[in-house]
Amino acid sequence: MVPTDLAQDVFHYVKAKGALGIGCETGVDGLYAIGNLGTTECSSGFYEPIMCLVLQGAKEAYSGGRVIRYGAGETLIVSHAVPVDAAVIQASPQEPYAALALRLDLAMIRNLADEIGAKPELGGSRHSMNVAASDQALIDAVARLFRLSQDPLEVRALAPLVLREIHFRLLCADHGGMLRQLLRLESPASRISKTIAKIRSSYKSSISVSDLAAASGMSLSAFHEHFKSVTSTTPLQYQKELRLLEARQLLSSGKLSVAAAAYDVGYESPTQFSREYSRKFGVSPSDHKSNAAVLAE
Repeated sequence: MVPTDLAQDVFHYVKAKGALGIGCETGVDGLYAIGNLGTTECSSGFYEPIMCLVLQGAKEAYSGGRVIRYGAGETLIVSHAVPVDAAVIQASPQEPYAALALRLDLAMIRNLADEIGAKPELGGSRHSMNVAASDQALIDAVARLFRLSQDPLEVRALAPLVLREIHFRLLCADHGGMLRQLLRLESPASRISKTIAKIRSSYKSSISVSDLAAASGMSLSAFHEHFKSVTSTTPLQYQKELRLLEARQLLSSGKLSVAAAAYDVGYESPTQFSREYSRKFGVSPSDHKSNAAVLAE
C-alpha cells in the first residue's frame, strides 16, 4: 500500500517547483516527480527504459494496439525505448495524480546478474512495457529514495545503495521478465535493444531492415517478429516515430521552417512529411509552428 503522505508530499513537491503537468527532476539523478490536478489529453512521446510507481490516480499508455493502465500502488516497467501515446485518466483537485519515475540504469541491471542468478521467467511477457502491483519492499525503497533526494549529503552517501536495491527488486519482480532477459547478451531482448540504439543513432538516414536483421544475428522473419513483439511496431515505423517527434521539437522551437525541419530529420519530401505529421499529431506542421509562435509571444 502506498503511504498517503508520500503521494501528498510528491504532489506538493511538484507544485512547489511549478511543474504540475510536466514533472520535474529531484535531487537524485534520474528520479522524477510527477503531478497533475486533472486528466490530460493523449500525447505522443518516447518512453526510455524506466520504472514508474503511481502513488495516486491512474494513467494509460497506448502502444501498437495495447492499452497499458497503471494506477495507485502499481509499477510500470519499461525495458526498451519505445514510442507511446499516454494520458492521465484519473485525477482531480481533491485527489491529484502523483507518481515517481526512475530512469533505469541498464549497466547496473547487468551488474546484478550474479545476484539474480537463473530466476525462472514468470508470465513470459515478450513486451517492453509491463504493469503489476508493487510489493511493499519496492514501494518502501522508492519512498526512501524520494525522501533522501531532498538532502545532498544523503544523496551522495545513500542514493547509490537505494538505487541498487530498487533495480534488484525490479529484476526480481514478476513483471520484470524483460529486464531479466536483458541480462543474457544473446537473448532476443538484448539484440533488439542494440538494434533500437542503432536506429536512434542514425534515424535521419535510410535504414535497411535486412541489414538490421543481419547485424542482430537473426533471420529477417525472426527479426520482424521479435522487434514488433518488444516495441509493438516495425523498424521503419519506429524510425518514422522518431523523425516526427524530433520534427515537432524543432517546430516548437520556431527556429526552422516546415521544409527545413522535414529535411533536418531525414525526409526527402516536405509534402510527405506534412501528410504524415498531420496524421500523427492531428494538426499540420505549419499550424503547429504558428501555434507555437503565438504561445511564445
